[in-house]
Amino acid sequence: MSSSIIRLACNVNNYHWGKHGLHSKAAQFAATNPGVTIDDSQTYAELWMGTHPSGPSKVFGTETALSSIIEQNPEQALGVQVSRKFDGQLPFLFKVLSIEKALSIQAHPDKTLAQKLYAERPAVYKDGNHKPEMSIALTDFVAMSGFRPLEEIAAFIGEYPEFGALVKESAEAFLSAVETGDDAEKRKQLRALFAELMNARAEDVQQQLDVLLARVSPASDPLDISANALVHRLNMEYPGDVGVFCVFMLNVLRLVPGDAFFMGPNDPHAYIFGDCIECMATSDNVVRAGLTPKLRDVPVLVDMLTYDYGTPEGKLLRPVPFAETRHSLVYDPPIDEFSVVRTALAPAQAEPVPALDGPQVLLAVEGKGRLLVPANEGDAYELMPGHVYFVRAGTNVVIEADESSSLVTYSALCLA
Repeated sequence: MSSSIIRLACNVNNYHWGKHGLHSKAAQFAATNPGVTIDDSQTYAELWMGTHPSGPSKVFGTETALSSIIEQNPEQALGVQVSRKFDGQLPFLFKVLSIEKALSIQAHPDKTLAQKLYAERPAVYKDGNHKPEMSIALTDFVAMSGFRPLEEIAAFIGEYPEFGALVKESAEAFLSAVETGDDAEKRKQLRALFAELMNARAEDVQQQLDVLLARVSPASDPLDISANALVHRLNMEYPGDVGVFCVFMLNVLRLVPGDAFFMGPNDPHAYIFGDCIECMATSDNVVRAGLTPKLRDVPVLVDMLTYDYGTPEGKLLRPVPFAETRHSLVYDPPIDEFSVVRTALAPAQAEPVPALDGPQVLLAVEGKGRLLVPANEGDAYELMPGHVYFVRAGTNVVIEADESSSLVTYSALCLA
């Protein structure tokens, strides 16, 4: 690896739930790649930055894959410790997601389950790795994550008889557990309630949805996270889908730019609206059960979840100051594969970033500036929204804003 900094050209995909044209941050950033023209009638859902074979990044202006550069000298590119721990592979996948239409009620398996699913059904589950992930809002953002406090779910059973009708066999035992059960009993009955809902007959779901939609009013604000508003929104996007009723069971998060939440293995979640940074272990394993035209694996999803429950605030991941920097915060989830650093500079400010023991993938999201390498005097790499760089382990860099522009960057990194 001859250069310590490599600019990347990154893949954008067009899943049906993405935002249209340049309304999509993923599209805006992808437009900086050679030969990319954005079509306003097309959806742009995800920009992938990394080495995953489903969307590998390449050296900008060439057909050379980043993975092939790393393979030439993994210990130099990734650092000795990271290379040895992760078998010479970049351990994370960095993304930008732009969501216009909700994407599936889903969870990601832990390593043990991932290996089992991959061995049994490799056509569906593409690898044997786990997929913990973290999302950081780039715009106002709405998502579901984890089960609500049980008292809220219990209240919804009474307040929304249509929901109650779909869980009538398990509701009594659940309500009793909420009142008097220990934690194990509460989780057991929460699982029974969720299983009954997700296995409800399609005709029963449609019947109860028809009654509910006629009874409650919609909202015009796409950021309205009230149950009534979400029921109408999700049914409009996925008519008659049982996942609509998950608004009564899962926490709903409304985030502002810079807010983050972490989704560990076997943790149910769904994105509803907005643009975000996402980082995950290098895997594409997803177990889905609602709000999707793709394969639903309800038995596996119901069986795999931990049935943790709690408040929306408990799902948030708070950043802390990063190393010896002055303008950078690190989002550091409880896993080895990745952390994410946000650097925000006022005009003419600069942020020296010390050499790290692992690799970085840096994305500029706002403003203008430069990425400097003090060890190679004169090396300066332009930073504008959508510019992506791989930074080799052990490289000192300086992130510098233009005199007339602020600058915001996000860096995925591994310090294992």
